Amino acid sequence: MKRLPGILLAITLLLFCFAVFAFAGDAPTPDPIGANSGGIGDMVGYAANGPTADDMKAIDEVRKTEPFAVKVADAVGKNRIAINIVWTLVCGFLVMFMQAGFAMAETGFTQAKNAGHTMAMNFMVYGLGLLGYWLCGFALQMGGAGPFASLGGGATMNSEFTISLFGKDFGLFGMKGFCLGGDAYDAAIYTMFLFQMVFMDTTATIPTGSMAERWTMKSFIVYAFFISAIVYPLYGNWVWGGGWLSALGRNFGLGHGHLDFAGSSVVHLTGGMAALAGAIVLGPRLGKYGPDGKPRAIPGHHVPMAVVGCFILAFGWFGFNAGSTLAGSDFRIGVVATNTMLAGGAAAFSSWLYMSMRYGKPDISMSANGMLAGLVAITAPCAFVTSLSAVIIGAIAGVLVCISVFFIERTLKVDDPVGAVSVHGVNGAWGVIALGLFADGTYGDGLNGVAGTVKGLFYGDSSQFVAQVIGTVTNMIFVFVVMYAFFKVLDKIVPLRVPAGLEMEGLDQSEVAVTAYPEFNLTKSHR
Repeated sequence: MKRLPGILLAITLLLFCFAVFAFAGDAPTPDPIGANSGGIGDMVGYAANGPTADDMKAIDEVRKTEPFAVKVADAVGKNRIAINIVWTLVCGFLVMFMQAGFAMAETGFTQAKNAGHTMAMNFMVYGLGLLGYWLCGFALQMGGAGPFASLGGGATMNSEFTISLFGKDFGLFGMKGFCLGGDAYDAAIYTMFLFQMVFMDTTATIPTGSMAERWTMKSFIVYAFFISAIVYPLYGNWVWGGGWLSALGRNFGLGHGHLDFAGSSVVHLTGGMAALAGAIVLGPRLGKYGPDGKPRAIPGHHVPMAVVGCFILAFGWFGFNAGSTLAGSDFRIGVVATNTMLAGGAAAFSSWLYMSMRYGKPDISMSANGMLAGLVAITAPCAFVTSLSAVIIGAIAGVLVCISVFFIERTLKVDDPVGAVSVHGVNGAWGVIALGLFADGTYGDGLNGVAGTVKGLFYGDSSQFVAQVIGTVTNMIFVFVVMYAFFKVLDKIVPLRVPAGLEMEGLDQSEVAVTAYPEFNLTKSHR
């Protein structure tokens, strides 16, 4: 039983490294150093799949008659791809730093006796998630999504498993890129892997907040591999990897298909649904609910730490949202970044006002979560809306998170120590719905293979709203059901919850062999 996580890892490694050779192909050819990436064909913007056949014929004619001009154009095109790759990588680095923000926010909002344990989960989910995503997650998500035109390569990621229904093709998962081996050894693919991996890691870390202070480290390890290698990649494929939700527009005329510019549903709603399932199966912390069933407050031990963590998250969010253009040459990044900032600020203020009006005093911890809720909500529509819409979306998110926290705690009787379900789940759903309402038709021409820009219900396209609802409901059902079943089964094999005595004492020494604050007497609960 104790060896189960290691055995599962070994089996997974063998299976999917074998899959590298099973799905490797001969054509097209990868470009691991980028020597053949970028050129005259990338000098100006083209459709998602790069220059058309007619474009290439015109380029060949120019090569014959104007060799010097072609050399200049090739250099310009290569620089354009280089700018996009550097932009994507730097934004990926910003998103990776968000892990520090999550660690500080979650640890600050929980008790001192569990600080080391909460930090350990936020630290280790990075390495565990990275390995799971490398083994097979990236392949399942993006194995059929190539080429990555803005990055100048990735054409070898060209195998999507599909089924045919109603005369339409429904993509379910990718089949190239396992262990980044075979013909996935390509500069553009590696760049895409890094950027997509840090997004996945955000999803994986969300349940560490809702399940904090009573989760065994052994079961956490199995969870980290499961969500990073299987659950997140599957839904991610359906939206970002060319799967069936992204094709709702082409197949059924529903706008541009389910859209999620930077991850309100793919990242945050997925994490929120997993967090809800885990918290339900795990049960509330000891002492959270009294004999009368009423919830008791269990204050976080370090609110300043939590607030600083939220600021770090807000900083990293600029990479999260603006980086999702995958192109520093896309000037829309300025609009995306500004909308992101406005929504977060509006949500922090609306949370502050709501708590002041409802309870007579503001609550800084709720405002901090409110800011995160606004950032979550704007993540899907950030590229498609005006600044006024961004403020409205954020302001609604700030109030929504307050209402949701109390509803989940008091009505559903689910103990979520940091409000992860409300911040990421509820407002992840609000974000993708908001896209279907507020998209103003300025941006997104040709997205998901549909001509025309993206418009929401308030701008005349009800079909886009329908696509957003379908994608949201699909996520809630798929992720919650799968993760609930997973946690129930896992609990029978590797217990999810620590013994009551250890929970009362604190998990630092028993689970991670370290005490975060050794100078304090943490052997007794404050309750």
